[in-house]
Amino acid sequence: MSLRVVSAVNNSSLLQPGFSLLNFDGHVFFFGQKGWPKRSCPTGVFLLDIKQNELKMKPAFFSKDSCYLPPLRYPALCTLRGNAGSEEYQYIIHGGKTPNNDLSDKIYIMSLVSKSSKKTTFQCVEKDLGGDVPEARYGHTINVVHSRGKSMSVIFGGRSYTPLAQRTTEKWNSVVDCFPSVFLVDFEFGCCTSYILPELQDGLAFHVSVARNDTIYILGGHSLQNNTRSPSLYKLKVDLPLGSPAVTCTVLPGGISVSSAIVTQTGDSEFVLVGGYQSDNQKRLLCNTIVLEDSKIEIVERASPDWTPDIKHCRMWFGCDMGKGSVLLGIPGANKQLISDANYFYILRCKGAEEDKEEELAAQICSQTSTEDPGDSTPFEDSEEFCFGAEANSFDVDDTDTYNEDDEEDESETGYWITCSASCNIDINTWVPFYSTELNKPAMILCSNGAGHWVHAQCMDLSETMLLRLSEANVKYFCNKHIDLNKGLQTPKKVVHLKKQPMKPLRKKKTMNLTTPAKKSFLRRLFE
Repeated sequence: MSLRVVSAVNNSSLLQPGFSLLNFDGHVFFFGQKGWPKRSCPTGVFLLDIKQNELKMKPAFFSKDSCYLPPLRYPALCTLRGNAGSEEYQYIIHGGKTPNNDLSDKIYIMSLVSKSSKKTTFQCVEKDLGGDVPEARYGHTINVVHSRGKSMSVIFGGRSYTPLAQRTTEKWNSVVDCFPSVFLVDFEFGCCTSYILPELQDGLAFHVSVARNDTIYILGGHSLQNNTRSPSLYKLKVDLPLGSPAVTCTVLPGGISVSSAIVTQTGDSEFVLVGGYQSDNQKRLLCNTIVLEDSKIEIVERASPDWTPDIKHCRMWFGCDMGKGSVLLGIPGANKQLISDANYFYILRCKGAEEDKEEELAAQICSQTSTEDPGDSTPFEDSEEFCFGAEANSFDVDDTDTYNEDDEEDESETGYWITCSASCNIDINTWVPFYSTELNKPAMILCSNGAGHWVHAQCMDLSETMLLRLSEANVKYFCNKHIDLNKGLQTPKKVVHLKKQPMKPLRKKKTMNLTTPAKKSFLRRLFE
């Protein structure tokens, strides 16, 4: 195992506890930033370009037929293949926390549409489910099992908010362990079925799960009710006959008492377990190799890497599986740093040196193609309570934005995402707030032409001052298309002409004729 430091070149503060990594065709993509996405990357998905020990983040894009995907922290992720041996795969994303600390119960499927040196495009589709739909949660796991030529997803564990009927003012946002039910999700028919198994008594969160064929192994995890980390090892076996599925659970010896560990696959049936916590304030610096066979599991301790003094003495750590034996680890930066939320990052390689060199020559990047279910790679509850300040300055990330996730469906029905004009460029998948008064939908204004129609204020090139003035004043507004037409149809106002008084002619002044005898007599008396 080898450990090396990577220098974050730009926007590294977006990588906070709870993020996820997706590996498509040997390229690693970041998902789950702490704040709402901004104009620089409205999708919230970034390509992690790691070359020569430098980490750069490049925005990725969504196709026009994609749905909106909020940045979710602590979700459950796994790969979905057409069959057990298929090379093409998609990612399933379920649950997680939004930047408003709301919990999501939605499930998304993300697939790669195109990839070039300058642009990467994804398609994201939200799946509609019926039946026993799992409640909104985070810190859980999702896996895909294959049995009798069929596939199903299995959701287990996690945490959710206290039910509304049990909340109090003092503990309004307190969380509880989800009920230990096992959910089978059939994506072909869009139905969910829950199973209650007597072997699973306590709810678990931030546990680890690995799957092979029709079997899932669950180990570790933290229980809030008992404040313990489970030492048990659970084996879930799913049988998918023509009729109803059958789910059985067996408790096995040899588990590991750990939470928030990270699992990465190094071979067809071999996994490596790293990181996590063995108590509230103690990290687990040991590593284990997990070998899965057809009907059994073997867990052995393996040599740990040479952890740096910063890693050994830090209070917390977090990270995620990068695929094919690589793990991205992060620790908080020193308080003396100028950026309060800056972190140090390391790449841990769990394969041998020879295998690492072959992969580097083949891919020319540190991340490799993923062939496994990444399992649970979320940090422990201490990590999510760790406070961070400002977000990345260059992306202007700000947690003060508010957003109601449930408004997405309503907005699409009420016409906020219409094409208001020929020059309209408002897209539900790429839109970001333009005015300070906008939150989760674009500002619109009514054009009074004819029966009236709505247009986007941004498409009409309205300044924020003018938009506020029009919203406060009781005046009619006409869009850019109809403003000239409206002027031509207006009846000219009647001009009231002022009545001018005729000017009186000037009276001629009488002049003296000095030749008259009277004038001569007057002048003579005047000078005497």
